[in-house]
Amino acid sequence: MTTTPTAPVVAAGLIGGFATARYSGIRPLGGVVLGAAGAWSTREWSRSQGPVVAGALLVGYLGAFGGSHPLAKKIGAWPSVLSVTAAVAGVTYAVADR
Repeated sequence: MTTTPTAPVVAAGLIGGFATARYSGIRPLGGVVLGAAGAWSTREWSRSQGPVVAGALLVGYLGAFGGSHPLAKKIGAWPSVLSVTAAVAGVTYAVADR
């Protein structure tokens, strides 16, 4: 069974969700982007890695979203989003996509 890489989807969900919320002015719309990418990725992780790994990666994804907020107060919004995205996408690649 071939699997679709999920690290790019994770990155698109975090960056795209932030950009959508910021530039549309509609924060829930950003949440839709974030949620859609997270739901799709979790389904793929569950199919390829099992529910335990899927749950752990989902916690990391959501943790990155939550962690970017206090980090943004220290380094700025875009640097924060890009930093947490790089970390989570890297972990996702190492755990699920490699």
